[in-house]
Amino acid sequence: MEHETTAQEEQIRTRAYYLWQQATDPKGTPDEYWEQARAEIEKEAPPIESGPIADDPAP
Repeated sequence: MEHETTAQEEQIRTRAYYLWQQATDPKGTPDEYWEQARAEIEKEAPPIESGPIADDPAP
């Protein structure tokens, strides 16, 4: 799980930097770009599957 968090943080870092580069002056705070990037990436992420859903529980 630690590796996944690191990968996601790297995605957020990269997206935040891109957003900062694209911003017009005056630029916002780093936290603003981080939160915007995090929200965009979470929105794009596929839903997490918990496994198949059984119709009836096994006896």
